[in-house]
Amino acid sequence: MIDFLQKLGQTTLTSLGKLGRGYFFLIHTLVGIISVLSRPRLLTKQLYSVGVLSFLIISISGLFVGMVLGLQGFYILSDFGAEETLGVMVAASLVRELGPVVAALLFAGRAGSALTAEIGLMKATEQLSGMEMMAIDPIKRIIAPRFLAGFLSMPLLAALFSAIGVIGGQLIGVGLLGVDDGAYWSQMQSTLDFQDDIINGIIKSIVFGFVVSWIALFEGYDAIPTSEGVSRATTRTVVNSAFTILGLDFILTALMFGDI
Repeated sequence: MIDFLQKLGQTTLTSLGKLGRGYFFLIHTLVGIISVLSRPRLLTKQLYSVGVLSFLIISISGLFVGMVLGLQGFYILSDFGAEETLGVMVAASLVRELGPVVAALLFAGRAGSALTAEIGLMKATEQLSGMEMMAIDPIKRIIAPRFLAGFLSMPLLAALFSAIGVIGGQLIGVGLLGVDDGAYWSQMQSTLDFQDDIINGIIKSIVFGFVVSWIALFEGYDAIPTSEGVSRATTRTVVNSAFTILGLDFILTALMFGDI
């Protein structure tokens, strides 16, 4: 019993210590963003690495998710004679939930793990320490541009995921299953609300981009400087990001669409 309590206490203290380091890391990073604005080349390079290189997996995944939604939605709606509302179901599902959430999960798996591995490798090879010896703040030079790039890229990628998913739903619903093209788009446009649906989806993607970028960069910066430590940090990034995204999605959905 005593051993259990000792391990529990040690785990709690370790978690609290890491949470505190993560908080100060975030504050330092946010302050470092100011210096990034005066050096846009650092930001554009990371926007390409984090955002543009993630577009392929986002677009392909969005297309197939939309196609699956169109296929399953048609069979469900046809039981009630409501096939013409297929566009509403596909668009609402993507804009409200699947677009921000799935795009964030893919972003964490592709860009987040890459950021953690990159920063962890820099730490393991003492590149970050070398920059500090040359009076260069690694957080301002290395961390802040990547954080800002991830924060800006995530909403754009989520929007592209949703847009391509809607097109995928049209390809299946209109092209394959015979839903009227005009009804598909007109029902969607008349039913979806800009404030309640689109803006709330954008807010979700902004929150997810902030959190995933923070977790990915902190895990790399806080990783044990060994190959095993970097690999574990990369795994923690994907796992913790997934849990955080799903938990925040529930909270945000309850606040936006519920009575809480």
